Amino acid sequence: MPHDVDPVDLTAKLVRCASVTPDEGGALGVLSAVLEDAGFECTRVDRGLVSNLYARWGRKGANRSFGFNGHTDVVPVGDVDAWTVDPFGADIKGGWLYGRGATDMKSGVAAFAAAAVDFVRDTPPDGAVILAITGDEEGPAVDGTLALLDWMKAEGEAMTACLVGEPTCPSEMGEMMKIGRRGSMTAYFTVKGVQGHAAYPHRALNPVPVMARLVDRLDRHEMDAGTDHFDASTLAVVTIDTGNPANNVIPADCKATVNIRFNDAHSSGSVSAWLQEVADGLAAESGATISMEVKVSGESFLTPPGALSALVSAAVEAETGVVPEMSTSGGTSDARFVKDHCPVVEFGLVGKTMHQVDERVAVQQIHQLKAVYGRILRDYFA
Repeated sequence: MPHDVDPVDLTAKLVRCASVTPDEGGALGVLSAVLEDAGFECTRVDRGLVSNLYARWGRKGANRSFGFNGHTDVVPVGDVDAWTVDPFGADIKGGWLYGRGATDMKSGVAAFAAAAVDFVRDTPPDGAVILAITGDEEGPAVDGTLALLDWMKAEGEAMTACLVGEPTCPSEMGEMMKIGRRGSMTAYFTVKGVQGHAAYPHRALNPVPVMARLVDRLDRHEMDAGTDHFDASTLAVVTIDTGNPANNVIPADCKATVNIRFNDAHSSGSVSAWLQEVADGLAAESGATISMEVKVSGESFLTPPGALSALVSAAVEAETGVVPEMSTSGGTSDARFVKDHCPVVEFGLVGKTMHQVDERVAVQQIHQLKAVYGRILRDYFA
């Protein structure tokens, strides 16, 4: 139809906005213009340095409100000279649209915005369609989707179901959707000993071998064997450092960092308690002082297979011919915040090139993604 929104053109317009976190770069303005023209009520929900957009078509407080969540902020381009195209040029070559954010996830936002606009114009639903779009997913993520959800609660706005449009497919369009995510946390350890001369180790308390024993115990521990919907939890030692430039000095302290991805057999609290127990035990054995700080990025969560996942799976199969695997793999996403508001799942396109040099998306996939999202809306409100 003449008013159909071209998701490829909208993706290109968004890619041309240099919206590196937390800069908005004009992306939310592009979206607002398209959405307001279709009758969406758009509200900027900015907090701190972050710009966010809330858009609703339909009545506030409707019994059925289907929401889409996504982000327009992108990671830095890295070495510009390594790119074969302008990172913010949105060049289309050989059936691919190039640019930072083309995959993660301006194409996803463009696809669900285009699908939502066409849907409310063609078949005005009995309910509301909501778009919650943030500029702080690639950054600290404290003033993005969290700010939108805080504002929604204060204003009496609500989604009854939500789809996050992050890239979810490893290599083939339609092959995977997410019904949950592992929790993520980082622990920072400091072992304090007694500095001394390397020729007289008995006069010092060397923190380095103490730290080596600590990370070895953590690394060798099997947290679990996986659960019904999750793979086994993992712990990775990512750095050990003393900052000691001298070869004849035993340092006073040693630091290490471990990153943990945990399934629904644990909480950040239970994992923290285990880490503290191991550290305290080794401190008692060695005589060194061991301190720990923990940063939690998100708890593990699961949206059990049911009506929402079946709705999305059926739409994906109808438009791509592929039945998506219901997975909980990968890192974190803003679904970890949305899950406290309403049932949430994730589906998007193939994410092979996200964050890479020459990030790109297949033009055909953008059209497919819009079709999937449009079918989800039609089936949800049928």
